Amino acid sequence: MFPNVPTYSDRIIQATFETLYMVSFSLLFAVILGLPLGVLLILTSPGHLLPNRPIHQLLGTIVNIFRSVPYIVLILWMIPVARALIGTSFGTNAAIFSLVAGSAPFFARLVESSMREVSRGVIEAAQAMGARTWDIIWKVLLPESMPGIFAGITVTAVGLVGYSAMAGVVAGGGLGAMAWNDGYNSFKNDILFVATVLLIIIVQLIQWFGDFLVRRVDHRS
Repeated sequence: MFPNVPTYSDRIIQATFETLYMVSFSLLFAVILGLPLGVLLILTSPGHLLPNRPIHQLLGTIVNIFRSVPYIVLILWMIPVARALIGTSFGTNAAIFSLVAGSAPFFARLVESSMREVSRGVIEAAQAMGARTWDIIWKVLLPESMPGIFAGITVTAVGLVGYSAMAGVVAGGGLGAMAWNDGYNSFKNDILFVATVLLIIIVQLIQWFGDFLVRRVDHRS
């Protein structure tokens, strides 16, 4: 039923680790960039702690531009960036640049949305007690929106699995590259099937673990 799987077992293992590598590091950088960006978006929005329309509109425009560009185009945009910074536009490390460019703005919007749901009454109570803006961010906004932020990280990670498969088609490596090169182009349907199943398993594990973390940090449950 799977005649080529034994021969390709090492390649399957390697491709799986390449996908996990791309998703893990891309998610890390997406959170590092997207979290403060999301905080700035909510803080500078009208009626919030630090309302600043020009900055809010500038940040929103940048985020919307990157969210609007199809991922396959982002890959092309990031080719010269990757080549300039790491000396190559191919492989898993190069693919991380486009993965971060596509996921960080998306995650920033999820952070903004989560923090927007924090009750104004809680924020006003903290202000009434003399809390500074920095204290409100760390002790009110972030803790209260933590379930939504973790849910956003989960959604972003799941999206990155799909993006990584697409990046693999453009010499990014991972299960996407294996499905395309060793499966579809080589007429080995069993390899294509195995790569698809492994991607589904990764998504399911990410979703399960993400839901578990959301339940742990949600003090309302």
